[in-house]
Amino acid sequence: MEIVERELTAPWTGFLAEPAPGATAGVLVLAGSSGRVETERCRLLAAHGLRALSVRWFGGPGQPPGICEIPLETFTAAVDLLAEAGTRRIGVLGVSKGAEAALLLSVVEPRLDAVIAVSPTSVAWANVGPGPDGVTEPYRSSWTWKGEPVPYVTYDASLWPEPAEPVAFAGLYGGSREGYAEAAIRVEEARARLLLVAGGDDRMWPSLRFARELAARRPAVVITHPDAGHRPRFPGEPPAPASPAYAYGGTPEADAALGARAWPHLLALLGVSAGRLRADQ
Repeated sequence: MEIVERELTAPWTGFLAEPAPGATAGVLVLAGSSGRVETERCRLLAAHGLRALSVRWFGGPGQPPGICEIPLETFTAAVDLLAEAGTRRIGVLGVSKGAEAALLLSVVEPRLDAVIAVSPTSVAWANVGPGPDGVTEPYRSSWTWKGEPVPYVTYDASLWPEPAEPVAFAGLYGGSREGYAEAAIRVEEARARLLLVAGGDDRMWPSLRFARELAARRPAVVITHPDAGHRPRFPGEPPAPASPAYAYGGTPEADAALGARAWPHLLALLGVSAGRLRADQ
């Protein structure tokens, strides 16, 4: 299959890959807190018949240096681009903070048909890093919509992990969210179908617990593996590089196994694979 690629420079840095002569189904691909443009993941998805777009949503020209008060309009503009290219079925695939963005986008963007949230959260969180003013604290929302901050959970300072190498944040995120009902991501208001992918050994935040909370509020497929961590890998992707700074959990084998379990469901949800599939929960 011939793949056509295009580098984007405006209104954000990005990358678009699609099969020639184009595709009717497409997906917006959002990285997590790395903020990177997911070039290789877009190529993988394009090779399976999808128009795949990834954008840098913070840390680029004219953007906040951290995940702080990021306008959700950043992502609706990316959906515009997919729609203008002739995409009739539109999905979004996000990982970690990118999954948080994808789930919030599903609430405000009726054009989405599918959301694949990998290592998701069930609530919106306070900023990670500085905002446009260069300041990190006091904490603010990670997101805005129509100029207003999205309700968010702030961090319980008493749960901040002790300095360690590598450091895990699951306790901080798992314990800080109590009493913040207004920060729940209102997936019950979204029309998009949901696929939630979460490892049982995620040490960055308790994504399996969060996935089950989301699924309790509306129908969703939950795919899990007890030994996978925060960074599942899809078939054709290499293992995630080891990090000396952060404890992501999982093993390369379990992370690959979880990605392999999720992959056929992902393709089916995005409309490029057929057949009835059963979630291995």
